[in-house]
Amino acid sequence: MDRRGSGHPRGSLPRLRPGRLGAGGLRRPPPLLPFSGAVWRILLLSHADAPLAPARAPEGRFHHSGQAALYTSLTPEGCAVAIRRYVSQANDPRVIQPIRVCAKRIADYRGNPEASVVWQDIRATGAAAPTWVFSDAARAAGAQGLLYSSRSRPELSHLVMFDLSGDAVQALGPTRPWQPPG
Repeated sequence: MDRRGSGHPRGSLPRLRPGRLGAGGLRRPPPLLPFSGAVWRILLLSHADAPLAPARAPEGRFHHSGQAALYTSLTPEGCAVAIRRYVSQANDPRVIQPIRVCAKRIADYRGNPEASVVWQDIRATGAAAPTWVFSDAARAAGAQGLLYSSRSRPELSHLVMFDLSGDAVQALGPTRPWQPPG
């Protein structure tokens, strides 16, 4: 699928300068860009009947305090990288679901390593996840989602959607079985 009418199968979104610290230390999101194309999500087989349901965890890299978030990747390979921390061969079976995203306002934080830090250890100390400043600023600016680089593989990108309406996200074909690499 084309992300911006470029004709390239992986699409192309312009590289923007990452958000910068603004008054009071809050992050300003970069300009909001349109995004249209396929993304992928890995989920437990037992959750395959609701592939567009928000993340079940009460907190995540870009959600807290009851906020909705649907975590996806721009490639199936990116999904495997993103979920690696949470998966072992002993886990329940998983599936991969293609999803169609059509959004007019996506914040692009790709290339900003601060948006991709390991947040879990910091949160475990009781501090707020440092990544929440990005999602909070993007949400406040009216973003429907946020693009960010993979921490361990910066050439791969992920998309978290905040707007889960049928106009913004739709299942794109059936799920297929997924096994962790290795």
